[in-house]
Amino acid sequence: MQLTHKIALKPTKSQKEYFQKAAGTNRFVWNWALAKWKEQYSLGLKPKSMALKKSFNAIKYEEFPWLKEMHRDSHAQAFAYLAKAWGRFFSEIKKKKVAHEPRFKKKNRCRDSFYVANDKFYLNEKTIRLPKIGWVNMTEALRFEGKILGATVSRHADRWYIAIQVDVPNSKAKLKRTGHGKKGVDFGLKAAATLSTGESIPSPRPLKAALRRLKIRGRSLCRKINAAKEKMGLKKNEKIPKGTRLPQSNNQKKSSLKLAKSHARIVNLRADFSHKLTTRLCRENQAVAIEDLNVSGMLKNHKLARAISDVGFGSIRRQLEYKAIRYDTRLIIADRWYPSSKLCSSCDWKNESLTLKDRSWRCQSCKTFHDREINAAINLERLASDTALPVASYSVTSNTKKGVIPS
Repeated sequence: MQLTHKIALKPTKSQKEYFQKAAGTNRFVWNWALAKWKEQYSLGLKPKSMALKKSFNAIKYEEFPWLKEMHRDSHAQAFAYLAKAWGRFFSEIKKKKVAHEPRFKKKNRCRDSFYVANDKFYLNEKTIRLPKIGWVNMTEALRFEGKILGATVSRHADRWYIAIQVDVPNSKAKLKRTGHGKKGVDFGLKAAATLSTGESIPSPRPLKAALRRLKIRGRSLCRKINAAKEKMGLKKNEKIPKGTRLPQSNNQKKSSLKLAKSHARIVNLRADFSHKLTTRLCRENQAVAIEDLNVSGMLKNHKLARAISDVGFGSIRRQLEYKAIRYDTRLIIADRWYPSSKLCSSCDWKNESLTLKDRSWRCQSCKTFHDREINAAINLERLASDTALPVASYSVTSNTKKGVIPS
């Protein structure tokens, strides 16, 4: 089983400068390869990443002698990433999904990162030896035991991290559960997750809490960018001409870093909540049932898009899928059209007139009063049991149990 451990680094000033150069090298090679790819494609040719890599290796030290200062992986892995990006683009087109071509990367507008092969670095407890710069301190030691496949160094705000990929044997990757219950989980906005036991788990909503601070810091940075435009003779609302770069003052750099730190804090708070929630669900239960939410469709509702993004339904679903394998938990993903909220959990009567505004309702058949979220969670729990509802069967609702993980 392949697992990744992301560890924060504590580099020196000179090491940070090298990280920035390596990330810039990776970005430069990506843009070079993408330009060549598009040029060949426009001529009716079928470009290949390995052919582009060979042509680049033949000229790189002559046309770009500064590449000798960087380790090889920083300007070699971009070709493999580009091939994956184009492959994903064409596969989405075949599936008739909305697809976007790989785009050119621009400094300060993309994720700074670079790859390091498994034979180019060495670990010694809380230190790691990277090519060209030597030993770098880490905040913690690698927690997984197995064959190291590679690592990726990346930057978030002003902090650098290394994500180490390890091929861990299944016997060591599996984790023991503390409980053997069965739960249905209904995701929502009022409460991030409502369990079939009646427990409601609210979301921290980190974006909503920090929105005022983000606006203040965003306006501060915008004023400094407009001042730089005025120095170049541009108007405030005028677009920056392609190929030109605005002068960046020290105050603008500080303001940009403050804004980046605010965004990083929001991401960390949301990730902390989702990891704790998903770990608890998989650790305490042998079966968990959730709904297959159409998150991309839900985000089209502009009144609720910010609140939906603030919870992070997509990351919760993704974490549940791989943690269920580690804890040997059976994950049941109900069909998108399964009427979990409309079905009475007591007598199976279906309330066809239920709307999103109705947060509670009374069953006309057995007169049971239901809370919308709790009733949906109870119906999902019944999917996790051996006797599921007739409405959830294959013959009535297609693909209801298509997402069972593991089998």
